[in-house]
Amino acid sequence: MAGLPDYVVDADAVLKDADAKWRHGRAPDYSRTRQIWAETKRSNHAAGSLPDLVEKLVKNWEIEASYKTDLADWRTIDTSNYSFSVNGGPAQSGEHMLQVGTYNAIIEPNEYYCPFHSTFDASHKTFKRMMPTFAWEVLEVYSGPPQVSFRWRHWGIMNDDYVGFNDKGEKVSIKAHGGPIDVEGVGVAVVNDKLQLTKVEVFFDPMTMFRQMAAKGNVVKEPVAAE
Repeated sequence: MAGLPDYVVDADAVLKDADAKWRHGRAPDYSRTRQIWAETKRSNHAAGSLPDLVEKLVKNWEIEASYKTDLADWRTIDTSNYSFSVNGGPAQSGEHMLQVGTYNAIIEPNEYYCPFHSTFDASHKTFKRMMPTFAWEVLEVYSGPPQVSFRWRHWGIMNDDYVGFNDKGEKVSIKAHGGPIDVEGVGVAVVNDKLQLTKVEVFFDPMTMFRQMAAKGNVVKEPVAAE
């Protein structure tokens, strides 16, 4: 669509940034996640509609936040003004997310997982091994630019066991049940005239995911011996 940046019209636009510094030396492969999204999404937005543009912007932002290691390469944000917060908590910078990772930036310490006991790489291995595809969609958009309010859904299948560390430092194992993990929440994003994100606020119950993971009761918690 003429006049609109590629990251709001193509969900994979930033994957084509050949000169970007990628976390594992190359752009990731999202083809399987996109396939699952197409097969199991609940919403069908008309191309070029506001929900469609918002969905693609957030998908490109997630790619950059997860895999681009230099903030200067993030095209979806206004780097000089960008901030991110969860459930009304303190605003985080892009640099913070680069250091801790998207999972650690979003999940608060709890009985199943603690971001302070997991690095960026370890957190991604933990959740991506358990759930190889974690598709995302916009369900509804309530207001348009410059402040965009929307409801979203994040979902996948628990194909492998979960192993992580909780807020007590215990090793937590949850046996895979092969069933769905389905999380919904609300986002409020402020964008500039280039439709870049300047402020992102996310509201959701992160325990929803863990409760669904542990639904069959296959949870083991083990103290970790001090070194």
